[in-house]
Amino acid sequence: MTSSKREWKPLEDRSCTDIPWLLLFILFCVGMGFICGFSVATGAAARLVSGYDSYGNICGQRNAKLEAIPNSGLDHTNRKYVFFLDPCNLDLINRKIKSIALCVAACPREELKTLSDVQKFAEINGSALCTYNIKPSEYTQSSKSAGLCPKLPVPASAPIPFFHRCAPVNISCYAKFAEALITFVSDNSVLHRLISGVMTSKEIILGLCLLSLVLSMILMVIIRYISRVLVWILTILVILGSLGGTGVLWWLYAKQRRSPKETVIPEQLQIAEDNLRALLIYAISATVFTVILFLIMLVMRKRVALTIALFHVAGKVFIHLPLLVFQPFWTFFALVLFWAYWIMTLLFLGTTGSAVQNEQGFVEYKISGPLQYMWWYHVVGLIWISEFILACQQMTVAGAVVTYYFTRDKRNLPFTPILASVNRLIRYHLGTVAKGSFIITLVKIPRMILMYIHSQLKGKENACARCMLKSCICCLWCLEKCLNYLNQNAYTATAINSTNFCTSAKDAFVILVENALRVAAINTVGDFMLFLGKVLIVCSTGLAGIMLLNYQQDYTVWVLPLIIVCLFAFLVAHCFLSIYEMVVDVLFLCFAIDTKYNDGSPGREFYMDKVLMEFVENSRKAMKEAGKGGAADARELKPMASGTSSA
Repeated sequence: MTSSKREWKPLEDRSCTDIPWLLLFILFCVGMGFICGFSVATGAAARLVSGYDSYGNICGQRNAKLEAIPNSGLDHTNRKYVFFLDPCNLDLINRKIKSIALCVAACPREELKTLSDVQKFAEINGSALCTYNIKPSEYTQSSKSAGLCPKLPVPASAPIPFFHRCAPVNISCYAKFAEALITFVSDNSVLHRLISGVMTSKEIILGLCLLSLVLSMILMVIIRYISRVLVWILTILVILGSLGGTGVLWWLYAKQRRSPKETVIPEQLQIAEDNLRALLIYAISATVFTVILFLIMLVMRKRVALTIALFHVAGKVFIHLPLLVFQPFWTFFALVLFWAYWIMTLLFLGTTGSAVQNEQGFVEYKISGPLQYMWWYHVVGLIWISEFILACQQMTVAGAVVTYYFTRDKRNLPFTPILASVNRLIRYHLGTVAKGSFIITLVKIPRMILMYIHSQLKGKENACARCMLKSCICCLWCLEKCLNYLNQNAYTATAINSTNFCTSAKDAFVILVENALRVAAINTVGDFMLFLGKVLIVCSTGLAGIMLLNYQQDYTVWVLPLIIVCLFAFLVAHCFLSIYEMVVDVLFLCFAIDTKYNDGSPGREFYMDKVLMEFVENSRKAMKEAGKGGAADARELKPMASGTSSA
């Protein structure tokens, strides 16, 4: 072996990697903390939590007088809630409510239809809902009441927990905001029916989301024990599920089409027509999807056996490392905590700064000078730290699987390989994870900027500019996916050799290039099988949703609830099965390294499992037979045999 080739020494010579990048990441996190601290120190926390009125007074406390601003400096000790005169008037551009805000003693729990009701509410509850310069006794007499009192009818509202804002109980008043976001809905009444469908079916949606979580957990448990036959079971179940789901959709469509259209309420007739149209679209889409799925499975049927051995070893990994199943929970929990902190700091930034009087004479808080660009830093932090958390999961999984693979006697495994991997990550490799996640951030930010520009220029740019923007976005997306895959293998190389990120990425890239056909074969079939698992969970959840929502077809549109449930089911299935995908990818790289530097001779024994050894020997024998039987079969077996013969 030449000196240019690295001697792989699994789990030996552990040392710290990419320390400068760790220091840079720590400094960046300190900057994130400074933004939060600055916002809190300038009073943004009090303004965010307690709320403030349109004159700069913070609700629930005594306030200092602001120069040249009327109605400021009031004592709002007994007025703890922010009330908007027109809560449904949203400014979509500036992302705020275009309404006068007041501090009130209580939110109106019932709808107030007239000014007399508003006046009666103020007299009984001591909560004046009109501006401060008009007395409750003048509500029905003053000519100024129309502009200084809330828009009628005043919707029933309740205070938002912890944030002391009176929010309408019926969220349908925010439909205009949704209409601005969902541009494909041309008829506003359709959107209102969709929103009402979601609100009516919220218990079913929650139950179906829980069902998808349970199904994902069950599938992960099944993978542990029946990995050898998992591929065939998934294939059969997906075939039955696709045929069953398509058949049920066509049956429901035919049943509803034949049902009598006698109804008294026109709205119910419109709902029935919407459901019938949705069923037809679903049935056609399911039919096309089933046909495409069958064609793909027909083409890839010969490569299925190629993945079974690796899946079997992955199943053994989950048996020896049961905590891997719960890895998505810890990652999701960490992401939720960080996102909650990030959103809270973003809200602080929205209320920090100095009081400024706007054109209408009301108070707004704005940051001036270089500090006004802090939110850019905050956005970069969202992407980098989120990618850092995901990369920590990849490094943790890689370290645990590497420990399993390169431990010859599995009885000598650490008590908890996952915790041992976390320990190595924190002690040695946080810098490598920071560098890898930063590279992904550098690609993701330009793509997000181009996507934002494309959305802002929709309908304004010419065909050439639109094509160029979409091409750039597509290229950056492909680059991001390739870098993600390379990063994951680089983390595996770091977990084995304890080398820095660039060295690990180069070593992993060399191994992957040398085994390009193996990578194509195993990743294609393996990812497709895991995709079938996701499809199975989505189909099962969607089928349950169709049967449950079908009982509500007379009074709710269940197009949007079903889409929400299926998207959530796919997201949950992806989170769980992505762990299995990581394990398969790490095992493959370990297997490729093992076959490259070992040949089974004394002193160079294989680390691989007996199943993989049998697979290598069977591939060699089948290769010889395929050479006699035909070139097509030889090409199918060559990816798994070529690397071992050169080892």
